[in-house]
Order: sequence, then C-alpha cells, then structure tokens
Amino acid sequence: MTLTDVIVEAGRLAAEGKPYALATVVNVVRPASARRGDRALVTPDGRVTGWIGGACSEPTVVREALRALADREPRLARMEGGCASEGVVEVLIEPVVPAPLLAIVGESPAARTLKELARTVGWRVREDGVEGADAVVVATMGHGDEELLTAALRSGAGYVGLVASARRAASVLAELRARGLDEEAVLRVRAPAGLDLGPSSQEEIAVAILAELVAWRHTRPVESPVPQQEAVDPVCGMTVVVEAAVERVVHDGATVVFCSAHCRAQFEAEPERYSGLRAP
Repeated sequence: MTLTDVIVEAGRLAAEGKPYALATVVNVVRPASARRGDRALVTPDGRVTGWIGGACSEPTVVREALRALADREPRLARMEGGCASEGVVEVLIEPVVPAPLLAIVGESPAARTLKELARTVGWRVREDGVEGADAVVVATMGHGDEELLTAALRSGAGYVGLVASARRAASVLAELRARGLDEEAVLRVRAPAGLDLGPSSQEEIAVAILAELVAWRHTRPVESPVPQQEAVDPVCGMTVVVEAAVERVVHDGATVVFCSAHCRAQFEAEPERYSGLRAP
C-alpha cells in the first residue's frame, strides 16, 4: 500500500466517522527497514494499514496507537534494537477522533445557517435523517416535529433540540407526553434549543444553538475504547497487544503471543529455554 493509499483510507475513515491513529516514521537510524515518512493507520481493533517498519516495529506501534486512542493524546514511540534486527525507529502516533455528527432537519433560515456554521467549526452534518447522529436539531417550523423528535430520542442521540418559540415548544412536549413518551425522554429535548439570548433573528438563533452544542460537546462523557490485554513476548521481552497479535502458539494448554514470526520460530525450537510468559 502506497502513502497515497494510506491518506485515502484515512479520508474514508474520517468520512465514516470512525476513529484511527496515524503513525508516521519521523526518525531512522540504520540498519532498519523503515524510512522517514513511512506511514500507517491503526484502527481500534489493532488492524494496521500501511507500513511503519518490520515485524518487530509493528506490535509496538499498535500498542502505543491503542493507548493514544484511549487517552486522546499523541505520543512518540521508539523502537531500538528489535528482536531480529538492529537500528532505531521513532514513530509519531496521532489519534484521530472524528467530530460529532449533527443531523439538522428542516429548511428554515435557522436550519440553513446552523448547517453552515456547524461545518465551519468542523462538525459533520447530515440532512437526510437522524439515525446514527450524535446530535439532532429539529427546525421544521412545525412540520412533523413530534414524529421527528420521537425518532431522534429513540436513535440514542446525546443532544436533541427543537427550534420553536417557548409557547410552541411547551405544546410539542405536551403532545410527546400524550403519545406515551416517558418524562425522562421528554426532558431530554432542549426546547427551545440554544442559549437564551432574548428576542433573536433566525440567524442569531442558529448561533445560540451552535454555542449550546459546543458546550454540550465539551462536557459530554467520552466513550473509552475497550481495554486491550497485553502480554510479554517470552523471546524478546516486547509487550504485545493480545487481541492484535498475529503470531501465537498454544503451549502446555496456554496461549503464548509473539511480536513476530522470528520470535515464534525461536520459541517453538526451544520452548523450555523461555520463561513462558503467556497471554492472559
């Protein structure tokens, strides 16, 4: 896979709202198979797309990439004197977490302005439904609000807002209760949506809603990736992510994972020589 392919794949993941870590080789001391500028993507399941060095570099990059995705912080990984080679490789690992997806329903002036503003600040915006959205704003000016809000609440969106006057918002919420929605669900609807700025134009209402959305984004709980189990390769001592390890054997009824085929082969040739550190 070429560097261009890696960039294209990164764009595809970003467009689909999927997180990944971008790993870039920033320094190499020979002999080492990687070259400065080599890149790869690591997804939360430990899959690697691209090239960042040989078999001994990849497990370390995967491990650090998953840690970076967990704490949302970039880091520098240094691989020195790998199990089957010498040399040094330094890799910059940058977690990429997609912006929230905002569904905006309606063609009112407030809706049109909000779409422009949200895209300007980097949010992903959809106009063709509410499924899968992190936040939903209903701005239809009274056309099917109850049905749309019910769908938004059932979709699991973290933010659900209604563009309406205070009087109409109260009427819509009362109708939701009459239709059987429980009080907890009804109280999740921000109605009227947006910060209270007093009498405002449609465009100003859009600004008030965006401000409320930004505040919500920075205070909402962040979903943490599933913790990854780690084990030590008994041959070279490298820490390997168990779920992502390709090289593994079952010895004495227990699974042993390795950073590379080289270490696995050494273990299989002389299993009694090693301490037998196994996967959990």
